[in-house]
Amino acid sequence: MRASLSRLVRPFAVTVSGLLLVTACSSGGDSAGASGSGKPVQGGTLTAAVDTEPVSWDIHASTQDITAEIQRQVFDSLVSQDSSGKFHPWLATKWEVSDDYKSYTFHLRKDVTFSDGTRFDASAVKANFDHIVAKSTKSLYAVSLLGPYTGTQVVDPYTAKVTFAKPFAPFLQAASTTYLGFYSPKAIAANAGKFAAGGPADVGSGPFVFSSYTKGQSATLTRNPKYAWGPSTAKHTGPAYLDKLVIRFLPTASVRSGALTSGQVQVAKAIPPQSVTTVKATPGFDLISRQAPGGNYNLWLNGSLAPLDDQRVRKAIQRGIDIDQDVKTVTFGQYPRAWSPISPTTPDYDKSLEGSWPYDPKLSAKLLDQAGWTGRDAQGYRTKNGKRLTVNWPLLSIQATREGRDVLAQAIQADLKKIGVEVKHPSLDLGTYNTEVYGGKANFVDLSWPRFSPDVLWLFLNSGSAPAKGGINATFVKDTDLDQWTDEGRATLDEKVHTDVYAKVQQRAIDLALVVPLYTQVSLVGESDHVKGLTFNASNWLTYYDAWLTK
Repeated sequence: MRASLSRLVRPFAVTVSGLLLVTACSSGGDSAGASGSGKPVQGGTLTAAVDTEPVSWDIHASTQDITAEIQRQVFDSLVSQDSSGKFHPWLATKWEVSDDYKSYTFHLRKDVTFSDGTRFDASAVKANFDHIVAKSTKSLYAVSLLGPYTGTQVVDPYTAKVTFAKPFAPFLQAASTTYLGFYSPKAIAANAGKFAAGGPADVGSGPFVFSSYTKGQSATLTRNPKYAWGPSTAKHTGPAYLDKLVIRFLPTASVRSGALTSGQVQVAKAIPPQSVTTVKATPGFDLISRQAPGGNYNLWLNGSLAPLDDQRVRKAIQRGIDIDQDVKTVTFGQYPRAWSPISPTTPDYDKSLEGSWPYDPKLSAKLLDQAGWTGRDAQGYRTKNGKRLTVNWPLLSIQATREGRDVLAQAIQADLKKIGVEVKHPSLDLGTYNTEVYGGKANFVDLSWPRFSPDVLWLFLNSGSAPAKGGINATFVKDTDLDQWTDEGRATLDEKVHTDVYAKVQQRAIDLALVVPLYTQVSLVGESDHVKGLTFNASNWLTYYDAWLTK
């Protein structure tokens, strides 16, 4: 809820306006560089500011993308994915995929050790994947990335065969993410219950070691001096250049931007759109802007609950929001208005949707009349049989101001009031929020979900991804076509099939008015000129392995 349902601490995503899964989800692997020039220098401490603090640090249980982004520095994956979607060796030197996509055999490096000295081998792969699917782990997102997992066979000490009950073509992409990264088996046996708290209990094999965490303030990662197995997509081999990486949690946008320009931090994520011009104009600083892949920031409509169980009402709402104007105003033109549930940087994005469903309040009025909402009360809201046309849109209090979404929500409420729809947007604590959203009691759920794969559409729209099963399908609708097409997409890597089925999925989601795409998330990162080698991975997350500081 990677978030609002962005990945939440339950199966939705907190970017659901917050957490439908508190913001998880996503891909791995290094890709395009954000900056870098000159000869790298060893040493120094880089301090970075982020807008969100993890609710849980456990990569196997959390759904937050901020957890995966920070912990990427601590945990390695079997493979890495580049910005074009291709896969490259990491902890696995090579792999074979069965013709039916039901098994994947990985040949592992023999020189990898966790920071506690435990060796990484096929048994470690099995221990981690089995840990993810164990009920005691309470995984909310990683377990979905393992799909129809049936087990891992230790073929020999450095060969692991991962099997599935049915074809599961997205597995390599999933295996590139932090969520399927690896804890030391020794740590799993002794300290699995402490992973959520972060700190030294979180033992990985990555370029940094999780040294300490002070809730509400910062997390400190230190260089792993023995690291020598970075992904082939990285720009160097051996240990990281930085001695230390400090992550500060600064949720207030102005404070975060000020910390950057005053030199308190060298990198600041989520620069507010209104501060972009200032950062660009400040000597000694750069502004990096990149569109995120995966699910856009979308408004998902619960088609199982009145009044949105009527497609005409859903369509009226979809066409009654002035998305172009609202997004442009709130994001100062920095985030592009969205037309599809997935972003333009996601494989198999359907460009033909652009401009196909514009703002049309006259059509909205006509549809609501047809649906029987013809009355008006004293406040101007539509009524039917004496009942006001009201929808419930819960707001997760801890994510209220993210990217100005609270202001955007106000604009949406005003738009829908014009066509006679009342939108209630109560601020809820996490427990109450989860009960309403995952229990199907909300009419609207706002959610973004970064992932460099069109399989994110399966998570959004397949009935197998129902919240009751740990999924994030906030529409609560079982549609035969959407199920069939997203299942077909999962069963193959054939590009022609993907182009066909995923285009149809995007179009049908819009036609059924199950979703109102709002905007494509853009990473706005400010950095000091002293920072070099900072990179984004395929999920648009910052990675610090190649980063270094000029003296």
